[in-house]
Amino acid sequence: MKCPFCGSPETQVVDTRLSEEGDSIRRRRKCADCDKRFTTFETAEVRPPQVVKTNGTRADYDTNKVRISFQRALHKRPVPTHLVDEAIAHIDRKILALGEREIDSRRIGEMVMTELAKLDKVAYIRFASVYRSFQDVDDFRDVIREVSKKQ
Repeated sequence: MKCPFCGSPETQVVDTRLSEEGDSIRRRRKCADCDKRFTTFETAEVRPPQVVKTNGTRADYDTNKVRISFQRALHKRPVPTHLVDEAIAHIDRKILALGEREIDSRRIGEMVMTELAKLDKVAYIRFASVYRSFQDVDDFRDVIREVSKKQ
């Protein structure tokens, strides 16, 4: 690491500590040339994948878009906020754990449906009706049967 004061590449670590949260390391360094001390922080860089949409365009993965999907599906439904937050965090972890540079938007939609099915059957059907582009009552009937079988 270069010294921020004189630019020398010769620095040494004097002290290392783990942050309180445990997600970063704080290092105290000393420059071998100018003797000045400075602090650096080391954290893991995790980059979410690009989302490949159905039309072929790509966009950055955005947790807020997933949250909006949950909010719309769960509108006026009795589901505690902490359970929604846990479901969204589960999707985020799952996507990052894939370790892929790209993910199909359909795959994210399926993950959302899986989590909604656990939280609230009505919200699941709401989301499915938009996600799967229901055309008539038969489509709703089929999903309701599917949900009824899972209970």
